[in-house]
Amino acid sequence: MNSAVFLIEFGGVVLALGLLGRVAVRMKFSAIPLYLLAGLLFGHGGIVPLAGSEDFIEVGAEIGVVLLLLMLGLEYTAGDLVGHLKTHAPAGGIDFLLNALPGAAAALLLGWGPVAAVVLAGVTWVSSSGVIAKVLGDLGRLGNRETPAILSVLVLEDLAMAVYLPILTALLAGTGWAVGGLTLAIALTAVGSVLLVAVRYGRVISRFISSDDPEKLLLVVLGLTLLVAGFAQQVQVSAAVGAFLVGIALSGEVAENTHHLLMPLRDLFAAVFFVFFGLNTDPATIPPVLVPALVLAVLTALTKIATGYWAARRTGIGVRGRWRAGGALVARGEFSIVIAGLATASGIEPALGPLATAYVLLLVVLGPLTARFTEPVTQRLVEWRKQRAAVPVMAEPLTRSDAVPAPQD
Repeated sequence: MNSAVFLIEFGGVVLALGLLGRVAVRMKFSAIPLYLLAGLLFGHGGIVPLAGSEDFIEVGAEIGVVLLLLMLGLEYTAGDLVGHLKTHAPAGGIDFLLNALPGAAAALLLGWGPVAAVVLAGVTWVSSSGVIAKVLGDLGRLGNRETPAILSVLVLEDLAMAVYLPILTALLAGTGWAVGGLTLAIALTAVGSVLLVAVRYGRVISRFISSDDPEKLLLVVLGLTLLVAGFAQQVQVSAAVGAFLVGIALSGEVAENTHHLLMPLRDLFAAVFFVFFGLNTDPATIPPVLVPALVLAVLTALTKIATGYWAARRTGIGVRGRWRAGGALVARGEFSIVIAGLATASGIEPALGPLATAYVLLLVVLGPLTARFTEPVTQRLVEWRKQRAAVPVMAEPLTRSDAVPAPQD
């Protein structure tokens, strides 16, 4: 590979990502759709296709997935996860039924087969924790009463991914039921073991890893995460799950310091990941799947609103808070692209990647809008219906046939 071409191409990509990120900040919007669009422009069939730096971008994209899941795991302690699982399991079940089944049904209706149905179910099921957290922060709702209900749904989805991703990996690899069952058993054992160890010995692990030197802490945590992710990938459990479990195992001051240290790296490689997914999608393949993507986006936006409304209602939140919770859950993002990326790499269905790209683009743009406007719009509709019901209905004039006959002499 020509090093000069590599530096020019990769430098141009990173510079473009920085400028797009600035645009997203000014627009108070998620940068994910802009990164996906950048990938479409630079990829196969795009305006300026890359040649010299695509291999490096692919490696960077894998690191991006690992860091995304590590940072997500750092947000929770093992105790929090166990508590959420016990208290909010019904909300997770409703979330799965309302949002995964439409994706599976759409894949079967399109004639893509059962494996693609499992993939598309995951794409439509999982909301974007990153986008939703940013939107809630921008709207000043992190302290609202409905926010714990929103977070409970997100946490349950993240836990479910620890089981779903190994199953998906086994299906995409074309392994038999025996190997697939073994992979799932390994994943469940790993998740359970990590939660158990983190609950009992989380402070010991964090104290062992802790360091006052930011450089040493960064190297140890990053090296451990990549090592565990690699071993997880080797046994077909998924590198993403391995990274998520490392994040859960860390707690307290170590988790907080690691979060601050890795945030810039996470943002860089996550942006590279979204670009790489766009690179592998030919823009010409999106128009044929735009209508199914739009129908699926509208349908699953409504089902996510219903999910949030139900979850908030179950915890005793008022009507306005229920609508806010529902609107906040609409955005899809990083997990949907991770799932679609695994399917694209396996080559099970050529149209699946373009459909997922269009779907995520639609909902990552629509999500912040539904978070902001679902509650006021529904409130105005309710008030309008009340006002309409309060207006007295005027009696219709009598027709000649309805008139009372005059008395006869």
